[in-house]
Amino acid sequence: MKKHIGNRIYVQSAGVASDRDVDGFSIAVCGEVGVELMKHTVRSFQELEEWGEDLDGYDLIIALSPTAEIVARDQTKDAAVDVEFWDIADPTAIGETRDDKLNAYRAVRDDITARIQVRFPI
Repeated sequence: MKKHIGNRIYVQSAGVASDRDVDGFSIAVCGEVGVELMKHTVRSFQELEEWGEDLDGYDLIIALSPTAEIVARDQTKDAAVDVEFWDIADPTAIGETRDDKLNAYRAVRDDITARIQVRFPI
């Protein structure tokens, strides 16, 4: 998102939980298109608020899983924030070989990129 939008709008990444490292396949396929995730920190909505981010200060939250949508709607039920759900495939269960898995992750990366370009045209 930040690669496509730049600094024209404020973008922050958050998830349902922050107890995981960034997936190695995600790091690999994003690196292929110049997006560095090696130093990315996985954050939850709760952590964003603890760090001073007010979820009411956002205009839009894009949830990429059904669970994320439920959490986002619950966390912002009293805020003037739109929540969109993008039905994105979960690549973690796709493929038997490393190449199959990388291709599944590439397909998800490309799907998200295409949706960003449509939703946020330059």
